[in-house]
Amino acid sequence: QVQLVESGGGLAQPGGSLRLSCAASGIIFSSYAMGWYRQAPGKQRELVAFVHSGGFTNIADSVKGRFAISRDNAKNTVYLQMNNLKPEDTAVYYCKALDLAYWGQGTQVTVSS
Repeated sequence: QVQLVESGGGLAQPGGSLRLSCAASGIIFSSYAMGWYRQAPGKQRELVAFVHSGGFTNIADSVKGRFAISRDNAKNTVYLQMNNLKPEDTAVYYCKALDLAYWGQGTQVTVSS
């Protein structure tokens, strides 16, 4: 059974940082490109960043220069480092294997002073 468990969200002040983690099980993690998505209230879910199995990364323009994605195949975990957070980054963040249809429960990120 595929499981994706996100953690690390919370309340941050503008300009602050958070690091999200997503632990995967039930898949051959190292074989899949992994992505972080977010969904803000009233908006569609969007892809924020992804990392290929070989480590190549792609970051959405809206967060480029502030967010970084990485993975640890030994731990079956993908990370999203978020720096210089802005109120518009407030959303529920989800991880997903790009080629699979499974979603985790998400982790709430709120950026507010």
